[in-house]
Amino acid sequence: MVASLVASACGGGGSNPAGPTPVISGDTGSAGASGATITITGNGISPSRVTVAVGQSVTFVNGDSRQHEMASDPHPTHGSCPSIERGLGVLSPNQTKLTNGFANAGTCSFHDHLNDSNNSLKGQIVIQ
Repeated sequence: MVASLVASACGGGGSNPAGPTPVISGDTGSAGASGATITITGNGISPSRVTVAVGQSVTFVNGDSRQHEMASDPHPTHGSCPSIERGLGVLSPNQTKLTNGFANAGTCSFHDHLNDSNNSLKGQIVIQ
């Protein structure tokens, strides 16, 4: 089932004058089987685009020496793909985490909330 949108802002309160971010792909509520792996390094993420099936999760591996916080677009409100926010959070160096499962087809764009202007830390998850 598609989870209801929980509007959350990283790093602060504030209101969103445009309203809540539309959900592109809902959250299954728990991790599913991993359909792809994205590795974070000092040079960015690889691969920057992966494809998974509905119900699957994506594994994120932090191979960098610093923390990363992968979040769905748009920055800074996030929320377009709750599976990313609810499953990942902060990834410490050498840590591996799974997103929650993606509940429906769509394309989820994401970025590193801690370094949102770095294009090498942006990517897409295509759910089919």
